[in-house]
Amino acid sequence: MTMTPASPGNPYLAPPTTVPAIGGTGSPGPASEFWAATRPGATPAALVAAAAVGIAGGVLLIGHRPGLGAALVALAGWGAALPALVRRRRAGDLVLAGWSLLLLATVAVRDAAWLVALSWVVGIGAAVVALAGGRTATGVLAAPLAAVGGVIRAVPWTGHGLRGLVHERGHAVWTAARSAAVALLLLVVFGALFGSADPMFASLLPHLTLNDLPGRVIVGGLVAVTAAAAIHLARTGTPWAEATRKPATPARAAEWLVPVVALDALVLAFLGVWLSALARGDAYIEHATGLTYAQYARQGFGQLVAVTVLTLVVVAVAARRAPLGTRTDRIRSRAALGTLCVGTIGIVVSAVFRMSLYVDAYGLTRLRLLAAWGEVAMGVIVVLVLVAGIRWRGEWLPRAGVHVVAVAMLSLAVVNPDALVVRYDAAATDLPGGLDVAYVSDLSADAIPAIDALAEPTRRQVLDRMTFAPAGGLADWNFGRAHADAVLGR
Repeated sequence: MTMTPASPGNPYLAPPTTVPAIGGTGSPGPASEFWAATRPGATPAALVAAAAVGIAGGVLLIGHRPGLGAALVALAGWGAALPALVRRRRAGDLVLAGWSLLLLATVAVRDAAWLVALSWVVGIGAAVVALAGGRTATGVLAAPLAAVGGVIRAVPWTGHGLRGLVHERGHAVWTAARSAAVALLLLVVFGALFGSADPMFASLLPHLTLNDLPGRVIVGGLVAVTAAAAIHLARTGTPWAEATRKPATPARAAEWLVPVVALDALVLAFLGVWLSALARGDAYIEHATGLTYAQYARQGFGQLVAVTVLTLVVVAVAARRAPLGTRTDRIRSRAALGTLCVGTIGIVVSAVFRMSLYVDAYGLTRLRLLAAWGEVAMGVIVVLVLVAGIRWRGEWLPRAGVHVVAVAMLSLAVVNPDALVVRYDAAATDLPGGLDVAYVSDLSADAIPAIDALAEPTRRQVLDRMTFAPAGGLADWNFGRAHADAVLGR
């Protein structure tokens, strides 16, 4: 299989880039080049850095709730890989690394498990794209596979490095290992004595038991291998970072134009009906559908989200087959796809407006906030697609999409969704049944400062139903939990 360059006129693929054939003659293919990078092996500095991150992972992750410890392990892993990334001198990779660091740090700021989990998924995704150096659609989509392959590749890479180090500097390695073992023994003995002498100092120390030892060794080893993979991937990148797919054969003008224009007409017709219903008001909608406007809004939101996603897929496929042979072809292609993108932006506005009406009627929840936030992020991506179509150049789109998702997730973490839900629902005066005490009581510690501001007796009713445990040590520390503890203590 040969990966060949795309047409320079297609906005969804990168400029021409020739990638060697996989399994062909001559220079090695991308896959062979990727796996051949295990030699000459990891440098001593890389081995030490990976081992240090692994030790931190074994100590700070096992037996602790997600908090500052997990953030420090993520920071240490990035600290080991970042120098190699800086040497690439690619600003886009460094910006993605910055988003990744901030997203991974949310574990030390927010207590909401769902928010932290989503932040880590997006943060790891941004890290993978930055480390792999993916710049085209193929490079970005292949980045997760490169990351998995990089973890597997890190094992022989570190093995070659260790064997070379022992062979060349056997005496120095033995001396360093013996010195590290003595230092560890001293830290354990004196740390235990200081901890027994001062309970406050003991609260800062990790609680190590023999029962935890197997788990700490396994987790520490996995973290060390992951850190080694990050270091190696930052140094080598991937051979297919700028690879492009073979350009599709352009469709005939009539064959391509009929389905796209038909979809344009359907989207515009939907928007016309929606705007007409919106102008006529609630009474018209209830008479025509038998639903209140809030029920009408709820019924349509999910479908409009699906329309937005499918439209992006249609635009990507249609752009690959767009006829561009003549100036007339290019004008028609721009007009047809541009109309579809503009209509899709209208769909996004309709979906968000529907959700706002539904929230006004029934209150704000985590899921409703997340759905609206995701729809807005997709709307931004549609705008970027529209911008790319103006000049029919969009090699920057795949990475821009990763930036949009990362910024959207980071901004959601910044607004503190759980506290926002409490403040919004408490301020609403026409919710059926008033504030949902049972739902609010299930929110995380992030919501406690907002709950503390509620009027009595609602404040006491909510707090009495909540279960909240403050941090037990430095690794467990989290700003959301610490702030909640301070509010309740005050």
